[in-house]
Amino acid sequence: MMSKINHSTAERVGVYVCHCGTNIAGVIDVEAVAKWAAEHLKDRGVVIARDYKFMCSSLGQELIEKDIQELGLTRVVVAACSPHLHEATFRVACQRAGLNPYLCELVSIREQASWVHTDKHAATEKAKAILSGGVERVLHHAPLDPLHVPIHPATLVVGGGIAGIQAALEIADAGFPVYLVEREPSIGGHMAQFDKTFPTLDCAACILTPRMVSIGSHPNVTLMTWSEVTNVAGYVGNFTVTVKKKARYINTDLCTGCGICQEKCPKKVIDDTFEAGLGYRKAVYTPFPQAVPKYPVIDHVNCTYFQKGTCRACEKLCPTDAIDFKQEDEIVTLQVGNIVLATGYDIFDARRVAQYGYARLANVFTSIEFERLSNAAGPTNGNIVLRDGVTVPKTVGIIHCTGSRDRNFNNYCSAICCMQSLKFAHLVKERTGATVYNFYIDIRTTAKAYDEFYQRVLDEGTIFVRGRVAEVTDAARMPTEEGKLIIQVEDTLAGRQRRIPVDMVILSVGLEPRRDSHEVAKLFGISCSSDGWIIEKHPKLDPVATMTEGVFVAGCAQGPKDIPNSVAQGAAAAARVLGRIQQKEIALEPVRASVDESKCSGCRICNGLCPFNAIIFHEDRMVTEVNPALCQGCGTCVAACPAGAISGTVFSNEQIFAQMEGLLLHNIERPPITEGVLA
Repeated sequence: MMSKINHSTAERVGVYVCHCGTNIAGVIDVEAVAKWAAEHLKDRGVVIARDYKFMCSSLGQELIEKDIQELGLTRVVVAACSPHLHEATFRVACQRAGLNPYLCELVSIREQASWVHTDKHAATEKAKAILSGGVERVLHHAPLDPLHVPIHPATLVVGGGIAGIQAALEIADAGFPVYLVEREPSIGGHMAQFDKTFPTLDCAACILTPRMVSIGSHPNVTLMTWSEVTNVAGYVGNFTVTVKKKARYINTDLCTGCGICQEKCPKKVIDDTFEAGLGYRKAVYTPFPQAVPKYPVIDHVNCTYFQKGTCRACEKLCPTDAIDFKQEDEIVTLQVGNIVLATGYDIFDARRVAQYGYARLANVFTSIEFERLSNAAGPTNGNIVLRDGVTVPKTVGIIHCTGSRDRNFNNYCSAICCMQSLKFAHLVKERTGATVYNFYIDIRTTAKAYDEFYQRVLDEGTIFVRGRVAEVTDAARMPTEEGKLIIQVEDTLAGRQRRIPVDMVILSVGLEPRRDSHEVAKLFGISCSSDGWIIEKHPKLDPVATMTEGVFVAGCAQGPKDIPNSVAQGAAAAARVLGRIQQKEIALEPVRASVDESKCSGCRICNGLCPFNAIIFHEDRMVTEVNPALCQGCGTCVAACPAGAISGTVFSNEQIFAQMEGLLLHNIERPPITEGVLA
């Protein structure tokens, strides 16, 4: 039987069914659903049932507000789209009319009915059941008040690429403190490795370096490079973040960045990071000349002193005695109100596509290697040459979508590869005059001035071959192929197989999530998609927020994107943070779990399950407590508690059981609600 709840007066429920254009009305008979609710649910408190074309519109909201005021509604049920999309919209409408917003229930007859059915009669009947469940559930709702928490004015930005730099500058320029944490010795990210940027062919360093300098000298920015976040505790407005500052073995208070230590260091190692394996660096180094901060780092893995206890040339020759081999990692604790994650991306490992011959055939290059080849500050001073460092290629093949749009690797499009490949074609033509082939599946040049750039490359004489490349080989079949790399491809426009000999192959490799993206997401209490990208709160309406309040995402951490979009998202995340800071406090959803201490056995099963670290165990009383500021109302602890000591606000057992009764239409068989009693 359904539980009974005493009320001083019977509830008056208003039901509103949305057409959502044809999204719902194209499959569900919306008018019939509203009429059915008025007739069959009147004994459950329904006093008005309406349908409207777009309930979320201002006119639809005004309709609800008017009925609340004129009919004295005490509960509202809206049958429309997902609560994730518009629950807040209808709650605010109820609040404007003087009704507690948590006495409003939104049920989905779009995602759960019209979008998943083609049988109109069955979909209509299902919509009636869903609506019935919502009506029965809302009768058990109670007025709630949001939780108000203060916002600390400082912000943590994790990641010093262009997105993180933009976010940090926006917040710092507004007058608020920012901590910028970067795991590499310098900020700049992947953009610092590039030569030109599409479609305008601006010098990457020319547009990036001024912003790096601004960050390094900004009075409101605390720059923490060669550092990593190791722990995050607290909640929106009051995060406690632990950062490990790795030992540079350089005293930055004494170092002037003169570079003598790098010049005199006798140990050279291959630079697999910044120079992508094409160049060398010293064991004491700055990643590139324009690095910010200017202080070098000693690579203790390759340093002769740390290996053998000898050398110490840098220490002997440093004019300011800044070398400190005894320096140790430092742990720093920060208090911040909001966090912006701009941790960037990794490059797809082209060795996984074995048939393209990367790392097996000498003159197969990846896109990041070509970026360094073409960069005036790169290992070849911008000269595009083969692996021998001398020979200029006369024919070059550029293969798009390496590792992207491929079911064997990554299904998604990496967004930048087409324009990146077009840029490479232009640079090769400009600097070598070589014949260039672009092997593509589809050309995707969708942003401002991108297609004009494509037309420019076409006019320059680049040859485009549509088709996925099957193989890159050095096995010649005829004299003209001797000493060449042969690209085997199906030309889908010509309808035939082709073998095209070239001197150089450039693989336009895709973007992948950071290799530790899942660990980082867990650290900050958020989630990743199956691909590994950070999941945003809503892909359309809230693309910079995450499901954890106070944690925002920007740039390629959220998904593949180009530089303009990364900058825009960094600025958008900063805007959201600034809005929070200027409000000085935030109202949190009161949808939280709570513990009945009289029932808690102290088993601690729930303690390790909470994904938001919101559960505290009191050893002295042997009971569990939920921190409401940290709790996100996910219900994991509620389901896990064997004693039934934990309940979830808005998702109590009574509410769930009542909704189930309504879904089964058992409620229309119950006796009518009488004054003072909910049957």
